[in-house]
Amino acid sequence: MKDIKVASRYAKSLLGIALDNKCLEAVQQDMMMISRVSQENREFVALLKSPIVRGDKKLSIINLVFKDINNISAAFIKIIVAKKREGLLVDIADAFQEAYKVHKNIKTAFVTSAIALTAEQKDKIKKLIGATYDSTIEFEEVIDESIIGGIILRVGDKQVDESIKRKIQNLVMEFDKNPYQKAL
Repeated sequence: MKDIKVASRYAKSLLGIALDNKCLEAVQQDMMMISRVSQENREFVALLKSPIVRGDKKLSIINLVFKDINNISAAFIKIIVAKKREGLLVDIADAFQEAYKVHKNIKTAFVTSAIALTAEQKDKIKKLIGATYDSTIEFEEVIDESIIGGIILRVGDKQVDESIKRKIQNLVMEFDKNPYQKAL
């Protein structure tokens, strides 16, 4: 829990620096690249967290992997390594993405359905959610055949479950509570 708070503080600092230097989009792309590389390459994450590899060696590897990043991002990473916080780099990149979304008023809608939604259905859901939250909506779709039909929509900490599976479960619970028993 402590590491998440530290990563969040570093991310907010980086956001402020990026805003001051008018390079927010470039830094955001760099942090997305760090997140993507860490998801695709677990060895990279292990290297960052390794107590055996010296900081200067880690910095040279990071500079090789991310040679095309913005000067602000490169300087920030150098500071992170100098402070011996390179193990938090991936968490900082992820926390930066969240801080960026808050700053830009972007909400992520997670939609679970039994079958893939059409482009028209996605647009309709995006417009509805966008109007409700007065923000830009990112759309993440998950296909789960076990819900049988309908959708489950989650935005932030709110969830609407209009799946057939949930309705069947509700009916089963209602019938279990039925006070009327069949006479023998």
